[in-house]
Amino acid sequence: MSQYIYGWVAGITTLISMIAFLGVVAWSYSRRRRDSFDAMARMPLEEDASQTPGAQS
Repeated sequence: MSQYIYGWVAGITTLISMIAFLGVVAWSYSRRRRDSFDAMARMPLEEDASQTPGAQS
């Protein structure tokens, strides 16, 4: 009986994990987030010269 319950719990846990993973993938590849992610990807390249160590003011 305990193996029967273990099988159900393992199956439900796997299903919930898969749904969560697919939700995160769908969220990260959604078109609404593209502009935000592109802006965050450019942040290190658009750093102010005044914030760069050794920069002349």
